[in-house]
Amino acid sequence: MGEHLIEFIDVSKQFDTTEALSHINLYVDRNEFVTLLGPSGCGKSTLLRIIAGFEEPSNGQVLFEGKDLVSIPPYQRRVNTVFQKYALFPHMDVYENIAFGLKIAKKDKKEIDYEVSRVLELVNLKGYAHRATDSLSGGQQQRVAIARAIVNKPHVLLLDEPLAALDLKLRKGMQVELKNMQRELGITFIYVTHDQEEALTMSDTVVVMREGTIQQIGRPIDIYNEPKNAYVADFIGESNIIDGVMKRDCLAEFCGVEFECVDSGFAPNEPVDVVIRPEDLYLVPAENGKIVGIVESVTFKGVHYEMLVKSEGYTWMIHDTQMFEEGSQVGLLVKPFDIHIMKKSAGEADAVV
Repeated sequence: MGEHLIEFIDVSKQFDTTEALSHINLYVDRNEFVTLLGPSGCGKSTLLRIIAGFEEPSNGQVLFEGKDLVSIPPYQRRVNTVFQKYALFPHMDVYENIAFGLKIAKKDKKEIDYEVSRVLELVNLKGYAHRATDSLSGGQQQRVAIARAIVNKPHVLLLDEPLAALDLKLRKGMQVELKNMQRELGITFIYVTHDQEEALTMSDTVVVMREGTIQQIGRPIDIYNEPKNAYVADFIGESNIIDGVMKRDCLAEFCGVEFECVDSGFAPNEPVDVVIRPEDLYLVPAENGKIVGIVESVTFKGVHYEMLVKSEGYTWMIHDTQMFEEGSQVGLLVKPFDIHIMKKSAGEADAVV
C-alpha cells in the first residue's frame, strides 16, 4: 500500500508471569487506517501503548520511519492518542482544550486561532469554540478530544476504543466520520476495538488478535471471506463451523455428505474445520437438498430471516430473504466456493499466521 511507517519486529511483552504479546511481526503503512481487533486481554491496547511510549517491549524491535522508536521519549514522538474516556479539561472551554498543546509548544496566538478554527471545522464543531465541554453531548466531546489530538499534526493518531461510550446510532455515524476525517487529514490511524463491525466499516487493514498473538492480517473483505482459521471465522461475523474430513483435494465430507469445494493442499482424509457463512447457505425443498433438516426457529432481522435448522446433530444458522415455517422439513445447498476449509489446530490454540 505504501511506505512502512511503523514496524514491529518479533516483539514480545511480559507483565510479571503474563505474556501480553508474543512474537508480534507487523508493519503499518503511511496514511493507512489499521484496526487492531480482538477480545479484552488479547494485547491490542498493549501494542498501542508501546507505540505511544507508555510501555516498552520486553523483546524485539519497534521502528518508526526506520529508526528505533523505543529510544525516543514519548513527548518527542509524532503520535497522539484518543482514549475511550476523553479526558477533556473541565475548567477549559472547547477552544482552550484544543489550543492546550499549541500553547505548550509556544505557538503564537494568530497561529493558534487559525489551527483551532481549522480543526473545529474538520470535526464539524464550527461555532462551538467557547462552549463549556460539560454542555456537550458524548459525540461532541469525542470530536473535541479528536480535534485536540490532531491539532498538533501528528504522523500517527492512536484511538483506543473511542466510540465505546456512545449509543449505537451515534457510534455508526462516527464510524463514517472518522474514516472521512482520516482520508482528509492524510495521516495514519491505528484503532483499537473489540467490535467487528467497526473494524470492517472503517479499516484499510484489520489485524485480528488473540491471547497476545496475531491470528490474521488483511483487508476487511479478505478477513471476512477468507478467514485463516476457525477462530477468525467465528470472531468476524457469524459462521457455521463443522467438523469435516478432506477426502482429497477439492472434496470435503461433513454431516455424512460429500461436497465439492475449491480448497487443496490437505492430506487424504485429513480432519478439518469447515466454515460456511449463514448467508451462503440456501434453503430448498427437502427433496432437492444435499442435507435435510428441520427448521427449529425463525427470527425476522429486517433485511433477512435468521433460521436455525437442526440436521444430523448439528444446528445450522441460515440467513435468507425467504422464510420457511418453524417445524418444516427443508433441504440445504451450498456452492463449492462458499465452503471454507481450515486446518485443525493442536488443542484449542488456533494456528497463527
